[in-house]
Amino acid sequence: MSQTPAPSTTAPAGVPDELRAVVDRLKAEVADLHAELPRNALVVWTAGNVSARVPGADLMVIKPSGVSYDDLSPEAMVVCDLDGTLVEGDRKPSSDTAAHAYVYRNMPEIGGVVHTHSDYATAWSARREPIPCVLTMMADEFGGEIPVGPFALIGDDSIGQGIVETLRASRSRAVLMANHGPFTIGATAREAVKAAVMLEDVARTVHFARQLGTPVPMQQADIDRLYDRYQNVYGQ
Repeated sequence: MSQTPAPSTTAPAGVPDELRAVVDRLKAEVADLHAELPRNALVVWTAGNVSARVPGADLMVIKPSGVSYDDLSPEAMVVCDLDGTLVEGDRKPSSDTAAHAYVYRNMPEIGGVVHTHSDYATAWSARREPIPCVLTMMADEFGGEIPVGPFALIGDDSIGQGIVETLRASRSRAVLMANHGPFTIGATAREAVKAAVMLEDVARTVHFARQLGTPVPMQQADIDRLYDRYQNVYGQ
């Protein structure tokens, strides 16, 4: 398993000139999307991270480690390759970089990854219990229950392996990593952030429903129809 890279004493390799405009656009987008995490009460202090794959290159833009959300300008973002090695930036990448990189290496259709410690979703992960599909909104966005991924420690790509193994067996865009918290994915970073916001909403609602009684599971055929409509017909 690849290890999170140690800080290098040599200068990063740099972004190729032909990718400059794309990377600068993604830095601005990823910086803006990070603001959605505290705005939607999905993180505290410096926890959590958003990344975006650079189209046409084995690169990603991600948040630096341990930096206040108030200081996350486009210039603060760092660029890494898909082994987690720093390519551009003067700060250490997020401690979850190895997990994000593993997802991108093994799920080429994914363009964005988000990790939060949102209260209700993380509480479900502490119980190592999937969130049952008892709401039409869950069927729409996630196509069924929110699965639980295996326990893994930060430090190498073990978390990324658990994310990929779990989500490959599910239509869900979210996974509850056991005793850790949620990760969400999307074709873009914005889609992954949307999934993180919706995940916390359904995690909270299903928790409330359990306080009132036993939530009633939905029929699989209804889940399938709702998921198909939302993914292929709904919206503009």
